[in-house]
Amino acid sequence: MSDEQAWDARYSEENRIWSGNPNVELVTEVADLPPGRALDLGCGEGADAVWLARRGWQVTAVDLSGVALQRAATHAAEAGVEIDFQQHNLEKTFPDGEFDLVSAQFLHFWAEFDREKILRRAAESVRPGGTLLIEGHMDHGPFKHDGHAEIHFPAPAEVIAALDLGDDWEVLTAAIHPRQQKGPDGDQIERTDSTVKLRRKTG
Repeated sequence: MSDEQAWDARYSEENRIWSGNPNVELVTEVADLPPGRALDLGCGEGADAVWLARRGWQVTAVDLSGVALQRAATHAAEAGVEIDFQQHNLEKTFPDGEFDLVSAQFLHFWAEFDREKILRRAAESVRPGGTLLIEGHMDHGPFKHDGHAEIHFPAPAEVIAALDLGDDWEVLTAAIHPRQQKGPDGDQIERTDSTVKLRRKTG
C-alpha cells in the first residue's frame, strides 16, 4: 500500500476524522499577523486553511490524500472561501512560490518519512519577513495505532537544530504545552504538543 492509499484509507474510516475547527496554536500564533500568502502543509480536511482564508489570507493548502482534499474543498465551498488545494507527496514535490506564512500542523506519519527534509523545504519557501509555524506532538496521546511505538517526537530545540537555518532567522516561540483532545472513546484527555515559530529576517 502506498502512503497515499494509507492516508486515503485512514480518512475513509469515518465521515470526518478531525473536529472541523482550526488548530488552537495556529489561531494563537497567527491571529495578529497581517494577511498575505499562506501555505498549509498537510491540510487534512481543511479547517486551518478555511480559517486563514476567512481572515483574508491567500491560501495554498496541500495534502497527500485525495479523500482529505475532497473534504477540504467541500468545507471551503460551504464557508464561501477560495483556496488553492494541491495534492503533493511532500517528500517528492512541493508547491511553487514564496509565502508570508508556512504552517505545518502535526506533520506526522506512522510509517517512515523524512519530516526534516520537508520542514527544511518549507523554510526555503518562506519569504523575508515571513513566518514558519511548526506544531508537533510530544506523545502518542490516546491514538496508539500499530507501528507508532518507534516514532520519535522531537522537542522544539531538536526541530530548530535539524532545520539548521543560520542567522537569517529568529526564534519567536519554542515551547512545549498541554492540549485538550477528544480521545477515540469520546473522553477529553490531555496530551502534550510542541510549538516552533520562526521568522525569516528581512535584512
